[in-house]
Amino acid sequence: MTAPLERDELAHWLRLQLTSGIGNTSARKLLTAFGLPEQVFGQSLGALRQVVNEAQAQALLQAPDGFADALQTTWDWLQAAPLQRRVLTLADPAYPAALLNTEDPPLILYAMGHSAAWVPGVLDALRCVAIVGSRNPTPQGAQNAHEFGHALAQHGLTVVSGMALGVDGAAHQGALDGADAGHIATIAVVGTGLDRVYPKQHRTLAQQIATHGLLLSEYPLGTPPLAANFPQRNRIISGLSLGTLVVEAALQSGSLITARLALEQGKDVFAIPGSIHSTQSRGCHLLIKQGAKLVESAQDVLEELGAAAPRPSAQSAAPEPDLFDEGAQLSPEQRALVQALGFDPCSLDALQARTGLNTAHLQAELMGLELQGWVLRLPGGLFQRQARA
Repeated sequence: MTAPLERDELAHWLRLQLTSGIGNTSARKLLTAFGLPEQVFGQSLGALRQVVNEAQAQALLQAPDGFADALQTTWDWLQAAPLQRRVLTLADPAYPAALLNTEDPPLILYAMGHSAAWVPGVLDALRCVAIVGSRNPTPQGAQNAHEFGHALAQHGLTVVSGMALGVDGAAHQGALDGADAGHIATIAVVGTGLDRVYPKQHRTLAQQIATHGLLLSEYPLGTPPLAANFPQRNRIISGLSLGTLVVEAALQSGSLITARLALEQGKDVFAIPGSIHSTQSRGCHLLIKQGAKLVESAQDVLEELGAAAPRPSAQSAAPEPDLFDEGAQLSPEQRALVQALGFDPCSLDALQARTGLNTAHLQAELMGLELQGWVLRLPGGLFQRQARA
């Protein structure tokens, strides 16, 4: 396990990160030219001008505004849970090599989670798959995210996502539910400082991830949820992963940014198809048209990544649930109703026209099917048949 940074080391790295006008690219140029941050700050103005522009060189000669408070805050945060928290710099042996190989690796990663992650090589040994998608998925989309996360974690993979509402949260939770004890089940790459939980609804989820997985951020403590930070962090999600699975996404979804970054990084992109009438499926359909791999099960992803067990034979495979199985416990009328509903979202009026049932009777039957898990109630008065595992 690597030792945590000493306070002086932390001060130099943090000062470099916080210096106005010095982003990741300029910081890496300075480190390449002069060595560690301590050496950078020991250079003359003339030497710095050889690597960065005048304004940047001038800024490097003095500590940034608020630097002392930021250093104390970060140091106190680290000392509060020294086995669970780390600041991983580009020079740290535990820094994930997968990110070092990307075009824009973060200068610093603030990390909180499983103590095994601080052992050099542990993060490199993980087989990670990103699962991303809509913040407002259909119930079926949320279920798919959970089931894929669960299945991938059961096979020893680590699920990476952004801890947003919707698909992200469902994928994280699925991985936590499916992983063996001691395995780094999931990694959440967030767009705030790690002393904040965003969204607040995921406070419990964040605590679970910190215990059984890893929370990562490139942003200093105290960073609020700024809109520009979330697309920026997506390169880390894709960079850590062997491939990216998009569960549901509208055409303007940030998930498509993650998919594009994955392609640029030479990674696989997978997409789950959906209804042609659902706006939440159009992003996935666009990706499939552009060459993403269409997947219907976690087995499809596992096989592409070479992490799958052999598919069961037709004789040994459990049959998919069917309306006409005795175990379905549906009346003939309920079976006919579920068949009439189909997997596309459907209004009550349309379903009434298909079945000829009166409104009161139809609503009662739908409620019964909903309670049994055969039907999902969607916003806007729509209903949808639910795929059952």
